[in-house]
Amino acid sequence: MAAVTVCRYTGGRLLGGWCPLLCVLFGSLVVVLMPLVREEDQCCAALRGLSLLRCRLGGGSQRPAAVQTTSLTVPFTALDLALEMRKLGKREKAHKLLVHALSMNPDFVDALTELGTILEEEKDVVQADHLYTKALAISPCNERALVSRDRTSPLVEEIDQRYFGIIDSKVRRLMSIPKGNSALRRVMEETYYHHIYHTVAIEGSTLTLSEIRHILETRYAVAGKSLQEQNEAIGVDAAMKYINTSLLSRAGTMDVSDILGIHRRVLGYVDPVEGGRLRTNQVFVGHHIPPHPRDLERHMQELIQWLNSEDALQMHPVEYAALAHYKLVYVHPFVDGNGRTSRLLMNLVLMQARYPPVTIRKEQRAEYYAALDTANEGDVRPFIRFIAKCTEMTLDTLLISTTEHAVGLPGASEDQACPDCQQTIPIHN
Repeated sequence: MAAVTVCRYTGGRLLGGWCPLLCVLFGSLVVVLMPLVREEDQCCAALRGLSLLRCRLGGGSQRPAAVQTTSLTVPFTALDLALEMRKLGKREKAHKLLVHALSMNPDFVDALTELGTILEEEKDVVQADHLYTKALAISPCNERALVSRDRTSPLVEEIDQRYFGIIDSKVRRLMSIPKGNSALRRVMEETYYHHIYHTVAIEGSTLTLSEIRHILETRYAVAGKSLQEQNEAIGVDAAMKYINTSLLSRAGTMDVSDILGIHRRVLGYVDPVEGGRLRTNQVFVGHHIPPHPRDLERHMQELIQWLNSEDALQMHPVEYAALAHYKLVYVHPFVDGNGRTSRLLMNLVLMQARYPPVTIRKEQRAEYYAALDTANEGDVRPFIRFIAKCTEMTLDTLLISTTEHAVGLPGASEDQACPDCQQTIPIHN
């Protein structure tokens, strides 16, 4: 017994001594070979190699042994059954088994990859690509997910760009309407109040659209409603006017003071002390833990550098605006008002590109937050598609209101972004 114990202890020490040496040898090999390939291939090879080495040393490429607990053994059993059903051609049963396995363990990489393969065979490339991306966020060295993701990524990019093209054509049609058009002026005014109503309603405000309009036009309080809710609506109104009168007309790059100026007005009537000031306490947003207060200035500077970078400015305006929104709400730099400020920053980016400000409706609240959660898990593209859908719905509202024969708008809760827009609204290139 003592001999066995000594052997185990010695083997552990030998393995612990060889691991650093292997890492050093591998690093030296990479340094020698890197000049022999192109710069882009160097980075990819080094990152892929380091990732695989880490997986080999840590045992990440092997399936973890099943433990004698229901929560861990059931997913592997479901995966084995799903694989068997798929071999027998029973794809629907395999699909259900994999969904069950993921409900038991959402981070089950093999089940994510297998379900993605089934969805890809069913021509649902977007969802399959999302599952591969999620699998890689959990296990970056999963070779099957890497190969599958490389296959679906260009297809999904083509789909997204095609959708952006539809949005661009509607923007061009909107821009062709004369600025003096009375119907356009009227709907733009109504859209202004609708935007304030929905952006505070998402945060839980109980004010109605007519109450908000009354507060902003008369500055008289509404009986029976909290003053905080009413001051929140006034704050969003002040921030929107600040954007329209100051930021849009100013040329040059964006600065941290611009974001602080928006937030100062958003929170100025509710909490003037915290308005325009970075938080000093750690906050928690669901499963997301934003950066520590001591790191906020660095994160804000990095955000501004990205906003002014060539890579960001060359993106499609909808993608650029959606990422600006997500990056700010991810940092969560303020005690309160982060969502309202992020949505206003998003609209600032869109209006600078001559797009109309976009409204995220309160009926879309669950979808909105679900897309943000998905982005926090490692895939931001569903959030970009959600903002694109909101952009198209806003454009449809403006275009339909200026057409001679109005047609019905699609519901806000539809899963797909306005699938019949090309039929209901003629598009002129």
